[in-house]
Amino acid sequence: MTYWLCITNRANWKVIKEKNVWGVPRRHRNTIARVKPGDKLLIYLKQERENKEVLEPKIVGIFEVVSEPYEDSSRIFKAHVPNETYPLRVRIKPVKLGEVDFKPLIPKLKFITNKKRWSGHLMGKAMRKIPEEDYKLIESLL
Repeated sequence: MTYWLCITNRANWKVIKEKNVWGVPRRHRNTIARVKPGDKLLIYLKQERENKEVLEPKIVGIFEVVSEPYEDSSRIFKAHVPNETYPLRVRIKPVKLGEVDFKPLIPKLKFITNKKRWSGHLMGKAMRKIPEEDYKLIESLL
């Protein structure tokens, strides 16, 4: 079993929860191709700005993958790039939902080796593999 940190925004978090699906752009084909049924996805909401308020990054849930990766271009996700549909997808089912602030976790997470420039470990990625130790820590806090 592999553990994945899946990086998304608040608008797509609603879609993930309602439709039980995770999707990524085509440029992340090699990453999602490694996802297998039984893998666990931790949903990470990136920092966003709403009006003048800063919404801090959070982990909001754990899902289990229940399908092989497949392609579907229906427009369910909100993308920053016009015509991007995140067509490479897997079906998922919720394991545990909740909220954990991400920044206080940084000193304890093994996959973040540069604690000062931690966001570099996530930038430009749709998802990344994390060690079981990090998964268990986050799961215990959710």
